[in-house]
Amino acid sequence: MRNERLPLPPERRAFRRRLLAWYDEHGRDLPWRRTDDPYHILVSEVMLQQTQVDRVLPKYHEWLEKYPSLPALAAAQVEDVAETWRPLGYNIRPRRLHDIAREATTRFGGTLPSDEATLLSFKGLGAYTVGAIRSFAFRERAAILDTNVARVLFRVFVGKGNPKAHATRKHLWAVSEALVPRKRVFDFNQALMDFGAMLCTARKPGCLVCPMAKDCRSSPLGK
Repeated sequence: MRNERLPLPPERRAFRRRLLAWYDEHGRDLPWRRTDDPYHILVSEVMLQQTQVDRVLPKYHEWLEKYPSLPALAAAQVEDVAETWRPLGYNIRPRRLHDIAREATTRFGGTLPSDEATLLSFKGLGAYTVGAIRSFAFRERAAILDTNVARVLFRVFVGKGNPKAHATRKHLWAVSEALVPRKRVFDFNQALMDFGAMLCTARKPGCLVCPMAKDCRSSPLGK
């Protein structure tokens, strides 16, 4: 693929500064951003997979009232768990959550570990969810790459080619890892997701008001 180089340090600093300034003004106030409970973060991330925030909000609160901890979820009947999940769809997700809860309760006393390798050993936890748990719950310097983040990074730093190609996806992970700051990791990763969901959208992105526009490889306003 073309444009394989990683952003240079000045580009990284400029991107972080603009993104965080935008987030400080426009970031959404969401309930899972007011907790560092790894289980609550896990629930929110699984619910948000391919599901809009406004649909997740009421179910997130209902779920945690019924299953307030990993041991509580592990003790529930899988049929009840699946019923509680409705109508979010993609019904394999509650069963995966239930399996993770049972494994965490058996292996780790009802908690989630913080290290990457152990989290990845859980069936159903992929690289993105593990990165989210590490950065949002444990405030560790960990990269994320979901659909919104990939779109932002591809447009700003790549611009041409197939964003879904394996080589491009691998490169975008490397870009994401290079961009993660040493401070404000939580805010930075949340900002990436909000930026893709609210401004750098799949359709009709807000290029005219985008703080990245002049250096974006995809923007008509770019260099």
